[in-house]
Amino acid sequence: MLNKPISHITPFTLLDFPNHSACILWYAGCNMRCLYCYNPEIVLGKGKYNFQELFPFFEKRIGLLDGVVLSGGECLLHKNVALHIQQLKTMGFLVKIDTNGSNPDLLAQLIQENLIDYVALDFKSLAPTFQEITQSDLFANFERSFALLQAHTIPFELRTTHHSSLLSVEAINQMIQYLEKKNYRGNYYLQAFKNKTETLTDLPHSFPISADKLLLSSSFLVYFR
Repeated sequence: MLNKPISHITPFTLLDFPNHSACILWYAGCNMRCLYCYNPEIVLGKGKYNFQELFPFFEKRIGLLDGVVLSGGECLLHKNVALHIQQLKTMGFLVKIDTNGSNPDLLAQLIQENLIDYVALDFKSLAPTFQEITQSDLFANFERSFALLQAHTIPFELRTTHHSSLLSVEAINQMIQYLEKKNYRGNYYLQAFKNKTETLTDLPHSFPISADKLLLSSSFLVYFR
């Protein structure tokens, strides 16, 4: 996995890097096993490409794409990801990372070295249900990553995948209250689970959350995806 960390590449997107055209690198492997995960082939699979194999692709897109999104799986699991980002920056690309927040030390390094331009941080749930949903005990790591981003000026967003059997309306409202107490000022995205999607586990049908049942925040906006 370390020699060939990248599962596949999405060559073009206008949706995944705010206000920029980009491609997406999907890194194989993850240290969480979220029950609703819709990328089991990436999370459980092995990488197919090493970074150097993709150089011709990047070179052809200099001046055509604004940036590159590093996603997964969990891209920050890979020990050479900082080197990958350095090479992308040298070619003139902006870099966004999608992360579950489980590696705050590497995230701190990337911020300190000015290697990333945008972060999408997964807010899986609050502590009481975090282990059940993610099958991990990494909530403290998420909190460290969140605090780190709060302390710097790098733009970032928070996002939660909502499955009605895993996160109730009350749970989502508690998460909104948590963010308010943390003085969050960015955008918070609620991503509706897509039914009939292959996931790591069999889940019942998910019902959409109604916006009128959510608490309104005075410090940040909640968006539906």
